[in-house]
Amino acid sequence: MLRKIAYLMLVVSAGALVGTTVWGQGAPEVTLTRLGDCGTGSPRMVNDRFSDTYAYGDLKVEFVFSCYLIKHGSDYMMWDTGQAMTAVGGVAPKVSVVDQLKKLNVTPEQIKYVGISHYHGDHTGQIDSFPGATVMIGKGDWDAISSPKPAGGVNFKPFAHWLTGGGKVEPLPGDKDVFNDGTVIILNTPGHTPGHHSVMVKLQDKGSVILVGDAAHFRENYESNGVPTFNVSRADTLASMDRIKKLASVHRATVIIQHDARDVGKLPAFPAAAK
Repeated sequence: MLRKIAYLMLVVSAGALVGTTVWGQGAPEVTLTRLGDCGTGSPRMVNDRFSDTYAYGDLKVEFVFSCYLIKHGSDYMMWDTGQAMTAVGGVAPKVSVVDQLKKLNVTPEQIKYVGISHYHGDHTGQIDSFPGATVMIGKGDWDAISSPKPAGGVNFKPFAHWLTGGGKVEPLPGDKDVFNDGTVIILNTPGHTPGHHSVMVKLQDKGSVILVGDAAHFRENYESNGVPTFNVSRADTLASMDRIKKLASVHRATVIIQHDARDVGKLPAFPAAAK
């Protein structure tokens, strides 16, 4: 019962924060840019790993790796950092995140925050490119990264700078209104990992956009409440997908499933930004 009440309070609080956003003269410009290369994707069969009820048969989905730049006035925030340039298995990006930011006239030193959806390598691979940024990550995931013996699958090595006290980390136990004006809200959506988070960005023209991290991996997964076999909690996964759907309905948000090429394509192609 307490868990249900807490969940409902999070939905209401996130809604209230977004609802207070007022666009007018002097309000900071908010834009969202999807970078062009955060890892090399490919079509893959999804039945064995992405449904614990094996619901997808011979469905094949084109998986992509995506990461994003959020501009809020003169401040910049990265959301996820993609695969490492040294990633094995044919998934490494061909162009680094830093080189892509150069095309936008943004330097690593300008990145104030890096929001990380979760600790897996395809979302954290280039975080060490931003040593001056404050890392915002779910507390459950930071606890796993900073454990004396991180478990398999926890990509802790790129966080060495922050683990040794060289940079600032903000472990998030719940939601976070990043700029305190309702435009960028990091959402607590556990299940895939213990501290998994998503983010909702409110844009003046396009409206609200929710980047789901790995709360869902592809459209059919999201629409049918499919739970991957490797998620840490089935119940939390289902609750988080339900929360995202409710937020999307209330705020008429565009949902971006970060591994699905069809969804990533809802945003303008790099270097253009959604506004």
